[in-house]
Amino acid sequence: MGYKVAVVGATGNVGREMLDILSERAFPADEVVAIASRRSAGQEVSFGDKILKVKALDSYDFSDTDICLMSAGGETSKEWSPRIGQTGCVVIDNSSAFRYHQDVPLIVPEVNPDAIHGFSKLNIIANPNCSTAQLVVALKPLHDAATIKRVVVATYQSVSGAGKDAMDELFQQTRSVFTAGEIKAEKFTKRIAFNVIPHIDVFMEDGYTKEEWKMVAETKKMLDPKIKLTATAVRVPVFIGHAEAVNVEFERPITAEQATAILRSAPGLMVVDKREPGGYMTPHEAAGEDATYVSRIREDATVENGLNFWCVADNLRKGAALNTVQIAEMLVNRKLLKRQQAA
Repeated sequence: MGYKVAVVGATGNVGREMLDILSERAFPADEVVAIASRRSAGQEVSFGDKILKVKALDSYDFSDTDICLMSAGGETSKEWSPRIGQTGCVVIDNSSAFRYHQDVPLIVPEVNPDAIHGFSKLNIIANPNCSTAQLVVALKPLHDAATIKRVVVATYQSVSGAGKDAMDELFQQTRSVFTAGEIKAEKFTKRIAFNVIPHIDVFMEDGYTKEEWKMVAETKKMLDPKIKLTATAVRVPVFIGHAEAVNVEFERPITAEQATAILRSAPGLMVVDKREPGGYMTPHEAAGEDATYVSRIREDATVENGLNFWCVADNLRKGAALNTVQIAEMLVNRKLLKRQQAA
């Protein structure tokens, strides 16, 4: 049985990645429709060896569509996802619009797959923040083994997380450094080329940014509300791939060797951890890959039952598009779509 799948935001970084991944993974779709805003209507995007002509969101009828992969930003999602859900089409939303809604499951398939059954009230499933997605994939098997008490994480997030304009800004600024040209900071608050910026999303009253708050709230919702987490989110001059330095404190003892063995056998993870120069993963090597990579696993002697590790993933894939497609695959495999139930 083939399904009809719509990708909303098909002309953006993540939307294009969604189309690529649907094709790569041979998702059982008879028809895939590319959708974007009215100003993008008529543009062409690639889907495998096909070219799709983009259709306008505000005039598209979703009533015969099974799954909508939504990657058009929070405001668009707030307006359109409930409407699309009411037609019977299941929306898998990549924005933050519904992540904290009590009737919307927030899912990483390797972490909390059974939460998917709660989607039917609104027909919306939320995809987590890119930096949270890779983190919880690594934390879940360790939490199962030794119960996490506290996490301290510093992120090193690529500019693609802020969209195509941000990638263009890094490129232009880098070129300007070498040609002694004018450096314009428009997408970022400060120059990003050859610099790091400890500021992602808006500042909140307590001094944390919204990005840091998202990591706390989403980890609690998906993994365990008892986990204490504090984050510092930093933008770095890398095009694709987020990295994280993670410190974890557990309730029970766990050695670096035990943690390594647990992570090696966990779904969605690859351990690359040779204690030698180059024996670790970087964002450059993770770009284009599906796995979440863990390196630099070692014990933290400053706390009881502490571990440190380094975690890297392609933020456009596991942090966004891949996770969304994996959720869609779960809907199919668990026979949760209306057409399957009717059959």
